[in-house]
Amino acid sequence: MKLIRLLLAERRWAFAGVVFLSLLSALLSVGVIAFVNQHMLQSADDVSGLLLQFAALLGLLLITATGARTALHVLGHQFVYRLRCKLVKQVLDTDIERLEVLNGSRIIAALSTDIRNVTIAFVHLPEMVYGLALSLAALAYLAVLSLPLFAMTALWLGILLLAGGYLIRRINHYIGYVRENDDYLYGDYQAIIEGRKELALNRYRAQRLYEEEFERNAQAYRDHVTRADIYNGLAGNVANTMVLGLIGIIFYLALGLGWAEMSVAATYGLTILFLRTPLIGALAGMPALIAANVSLNKLESLALTPYRASFESVSPAFSGCRRISLQGISYRYEHTGEQGFSVGPLDLTLERGELIFLIGGNGSGKSTLARLLTGLYRPQAGKLRVDGAEVSADSWQAYRHLFSTVFTDFHLFQRLLTGEGQEVPVEQVDNWLQRLGMQHKVRHSDGRLSDTRFSQGQRKRLALLMMVLEQRDFLVLDEWAADQDPQFRRFFYRQLLPELRIAGKSIVAITHDDHYFDGADRILKMDGGQLIELHGDERARVSADAVRAISIG
Repeated sequence: MKLIRLLLAERRWAFAGVVFLSLLSALLSVGVIAFVNQHMLQSADDVSGLLLQFAALLGLLLITATGARTALHVLGHQFVYRLRCKLVKQVLDTDIERLEVLNGSRIIAALSTDIRNVTIAFVHLPEMVYGLALSLAALAYLAVLSLPLFAMTALWLGILLLAGGYLIRRINHYIGYVRENDDYLYGDYQAIIEGRKELALNRYRAQRLYEEEFERNAQAYRDHVTRADIYNGLAGNVANTMVLGLIGIIFYLALGLGWAEMSVAATYGLTILFLRTPLIGALAGMPALIAANVSLNKLESLALTPYRASFESVSPAFSGCRRISLQGISYRYEHTGEQGFSVGPLDLTLERGELIFLIGGNGSGKSTLARLLTGLYRPQAGKLRVDGAEVSADSWQAYRHLFSTVFTDFHLFQRLLTGEGQEVPVEQVDNWLQRLGMQHKVRHSDGRLSDTRFSQGQRKRLALLMMVLEQRDFLVLDEWAADQDPQFRRFFYRQLLPELRIAGKSIVAITHDDHYFDGADRILKMDGGQLIELHGDERARVSADAVRAISIG
């Protein structure tokens, strides 16, 4: 099982200690039976002394069994904690291209369902380890009592293992399907939550989504998990029946065929009855272990960036840079949704203190260019240069730290931080909130905004606040003004952007606001994945008639 292998790889000696304690508690459990059989049932003298010895043995059993289970619980939950932290760190370190291919619902399923499955497995693992250890100790004791009866017991348990192995494979088969359906259901949940407005306005769409997608996936989940539970219940019942049947066989062989004395048969029966509960408990925990194994395989299939424990400090390799150049940059989408679409080769030079407007129709490649420019996407051909120096894999994060952005699908955090991760002076926050017209809408304390639940236009203003507080030198805005009222839109184009440019910021603004094109130093246009710069009469024509000149289909 992958779970055990990972546990051994990370905490080999701690797990070995837990196994030792489990074996010790199992031996003590068998020792209790042996003590009753050898001393208390056969001695009528010194009963008080025997009771004291028996109590001491029980006390030692309680201590070791509790210690073994406690140690395994602590070890297991520590493992789950580390697994959760590693997974989140891997998500943070993985390039956005890979995360977009995976889809958010699949990542959320991994962080919730898969981590939960591993946690549940560790809840059952103490019973399984104890059941296995007790079985081994009990079998050793039975072998000492009678080899012929032990041989029959081993044969019978071998048949049980074969039957159990088949049933466990069936359980594993259906649990795999259950986990696949989890991904589909998380996608349905995401669609229902994120599309709540559209679904509220179109009940027919809501009905089709419910009946044709969610209900189908929920039924498939129900059917597969039902089959898995049926096989699990069958495995437990088969084990219980065969263990009880073994007792009858033992007495028949001992009394009917004379293989052993009555006292030996009675001890055999008592030991097997004692073994029955932990053995069935161990079998009952197998589905949890199987589900954890399926989940670990799922986590592995995400193919995230390998785990690195620390957040490496970003080198100031490009601090104070004056020029960014894209030379022959190309990028092609291979994943579903934009199959075959490509941009490039692109050539672009961005100087400090420039205000550039990027225009183009929907699907022309504007946002892709913005992601390439900011380093969120890694170009498949061509080079990025900063002041003539090529951006390498080792300096990629330093390059990304040159930029602050507000994309159309931005996330608004509550924490206010500079670009170096430091706290922002209160006066600076107050000043920008006032300038953005949000001073009466939102409060802040201890470096956090009091709320982020506003209209889209107001949320964009707060996102702009976050951007300017980071104090980066290169800014990218993706149709930022689209949700602003006319008055604030004018303030944005005529006052705010020029002030940022005068302060030495380089700004690339994706926009369709043709009324303000005259304020740009340069106008770039994306068309079918190709980039051109507009000059002279062409720029004048676009400035006068931008909306009609651009195909916005």
